[in-house]
Amino acid sequence: MKVAANLSFMFGEVGDLLARYKAAKEAGFHAVECAFPYSVPADEVAETLKELKLKQVLINSDPGNLQAGELGFAALPGKEDSFRQSLERSIVYAKALGCGKLHIMSGRRSQHYDEESHVATLEANLSYAVSRLSVENILGLIEPLNPVSTPGYFLNSFETAQSLIEKLNSPHLRLQLDIFHMQMICGNVTNNIKKLMPIVGHIQVAQAPHRHEPSSLGELDYPYIFSVLREAGYEGYVGAEYSPSTNSAASLHWLEKCQLQF
Repeated sequence: MKVAANLSFMFGEVGDLLARYKAAKEAGFHAVECAFPYSVPADEVAETLKELKLKQVLINSDPGNLQAGELGFAALPGKEDSFRQSLERSIVYAKALGCGKLHIMSGRRSQHYDEESHVATLEANLSYAVSRLSVENILGLIEPLNPVSTPGYFLNSFETAQSLIEKLNSPHLRLQLDIFHMQMICGNVTNNIKKLMPIVGHIQVAQAPHRHEPSSLGELDYPYIFSVLREAGYEGYVGAEYSPSTNSAASLHWLEKCQLQF
């Protein structure tokens, strides 16, 4: 396993997104991920990656209007056109950045529709997304987000995510397993990792409940958790999606404790 810095959470002390790429490289990272690169033209991000010799391992899908509270459209009845438009923009960025993984965001629950309607819409949109992403050789990911950190987000259940992935049964759709969100949603981390590993496509980490670096004081024993991940056979990148309790560079001592490398 190797670690990718999440630039939406880390290196905020240095400024804008492109400055964060440089800071991650200077700190020793060879790979990065970020939620929303869409505020910067794709060619500028791609050029920065090339200059710094960094690998972009993950981006989130275009969320829509963040200032209006939008977090994607995949589960929103009546927003199918918005979903497809956002997916195409996301694909453009993923291809420009050489990024092979795309987190498809479900969006916030609509008070005008019931659970069944949201699930049916999410399934239909993911089916469409899988067909597009298979052509582009991009892996689609879905991630349950906990309701404390992201109130109103529709996909907040690992059972629902697992059911959708298994039902669609595509090699281009996998689970984005964030250990922080898992602890906040349902706990039972060891058994859930073992159960879900066959459908996992990416892993992210942070300490619970305050979302600081994994070695900070909190509920999770990350040296043990990484031993579970190794035993379960995970060999991909681990996204460091946490808010440093001090500054980003000073927070990196957890890598050695967990026997990880950049």
